[in-house]
Amino acid sequence: MTAKITILGTSSAFPTKQRGHSATHLDVGSESMLFDCGENTQRQIALAGISPMKISRIFLTHWHGDHVLGLGGLLQSFQMNKRKTAVNVYGPEQTRERFQHMLKAFEIRTQYGINVYEVKASATKPFKILEDSTYEIFAIKVKHPIPCLAFMYKEKDRRRVKKDVIKPLGLEGNPLVSKLQEGKDIEYKGKKITAKKATYMQPGKKIVYIIDAAYSEQLVKFASDADLLICESTFASDLKQEAREYGHMTAADAATLAKKAKAKKLVLTHFSQRYRDTNILLEEAKKIFKNTIAAEDLDSFEI
Repeated sequence: MTAKITILGTSSAFPTKQRGHSATHLDVGSESMLFDCGENTQRQIALAGISPMKISRIFLTHWHGDHVLGLGGLLQSFQMNKRKTAVNVYGPEQTRERFQHMLKAFEIRTQYGINVYEVKASATKPFKILEDSTYEIFAIKVKHPIPCLAFMYKEKDRRRVKKDVIKPLGLEGNPLVSKLQEGKDIEYKGKKITAKKATYMQPGKKIVYIIDAAYSEQLVKFASDADLLICESTFASDLKQEAREYGHMTAADAATLAKKAKAKKLVLTHFSQRYRDTNILLEEAKKIFKNTIAAEDLDSFEI
């Protein structure tokens, strides 16, 4: 299954002419998900050609304005477009209280359901938020001035049939192949064929989203072997003290995290408005982790 990730906004606290506030869309075919919902997210969704009404889950890292100020408008748009299906919202501690304040402040009334889940994750062990037949989503608490989460999307491992085994046996297209895919042994023309011999496990894809977080070794474990690591890179290393003070990472921090985690690809985002040109951040990161990209608004990736 192919997952498509679209980075809707790449700026940090201040939006710029080129960069909007944090928001990232994940399309896994069966579901459409949004991670953070800063100002201008609805317009970015439109520019990206994403159907907002298909979004079923919204994951909030934390309640700083540059990550949530687009949420009220999106929920109101759902209502005006006569949404029928419920939307699920996930966030850190205090999410239910803050969510209710938002509904009251903007007089948001909906005829569709809104399920709000408060994720009380720890800083040491991934917390499983949800699971379906094809994927799982986990969260971990990160270092930031207010309660804040990082998220992981993990596709489940899938059993694949070895074509070089079943083809010589004349099993291609045979209904018995589905039994092998379930991990069950079969008998064909008087011969036993084991799932162990005729199949293999294909590891599921892993996407990790870390925005507004100071570097920690716990995050290295959380992001281990990620196919795609989307990570904040708010500052260059000459401002590492500011990064520590405000609960952020430098480009070097993000690259070090990716290298230690043995991630396959690093996408930098959440840039301070002082960097009109992010090449300084990209170059800093690439010295440590070569397969790094500095994201632009509306960049998309498929894994």
